[in-house]
Amino acid sequence: MTGTPVVFIHGLWLHAASWTPWTDHFRAAGYAPVAPGWPHEPETVELARANPDVVAGIGIDDATGHYASIIAGLERPPVIIGHSFGGLITEKLLGQGIGLAGVAIDPAQIKGVLPLPLAQLRAGLPALGNPANRHRAVSLTEKEFRFGFGNTLTDEESAELYRRWTIPSPARPLFQAAAANFVMHSEAAVDTRRADRGPLLLISGTADHTVPDVVTRSTFKQYRDSTAVTELKQFEGRGHSLTIDGGWREVADAVLAWLREQGI
Repeated sequence: MTGTPVVFIHGLWLHAASWTPWTDHFRAAGYAPVAPGWPHEPETVELARANPDVVAGIGIDDATGHYASIIAGLERPPVIIGHSFGGLITEKLLGQGIGLAGVAIDPAQIKGVLPLPLAQLRAGLPALGNPANRHRAVSLTEKEFRFGFGNTLTDEESAELYRRWTIPSPARPLFQAAAANFVMHSEAAVDTRRADRGPLLLISGTADHTVPDVVTRSTFKQYRDSTAVTELKQFEGRGHSLTIDGGWREVADAVLAWLREQGI
């Protein structure tokens, strides 16, 4: 009998292959992990960099529907683990009653979250700085990656992660999240009141520039009217790279421990 399925969902600017250490770790722990890319995402980092236009214009609902279809093809409901916009998608899926449990790591802000720290604005500027980017795929420079992801790392580790995992990503989700509180039917909206969903763990790095800790704490508060299990875990001094940098295993082990606490 195979283990409980786990679906990993990455965020913007990282390739699905960046989850490889996690999938190996979860497989060794008895789970059955998969890490599918976003719609039309090429199979390798190199191909993704060479073909940026294939993902241009993809929005939050496009990606959410894509992962919902993948999950529908599994034999059993999976644990869903997402980082950044993958975390927001994880929340949306769980709010739709999809999945056994969810873990949203540094999740992009959902509708209703009000804090917008200056660091977050700066981290989003590579995409949000030009309105025409809404329909484009955008790449980060090494310097932009250093600020948004690798600010707690050495220059050398940040540069290595940039070279290994970064790809062009659609800018549209950033525009959708930024405007969420001004749009009635925003794609960044999540059903945070649902009581019959699986348990949800929100994780934040307290030094994150792209999704600052105050944003994740505000997201946690959005679930106050739900009786379903919702918990928050903070990693002191960690940035947005916490799923891919040298400390990834600490985060992964915390997720595994939480799943065991939930009996999953």
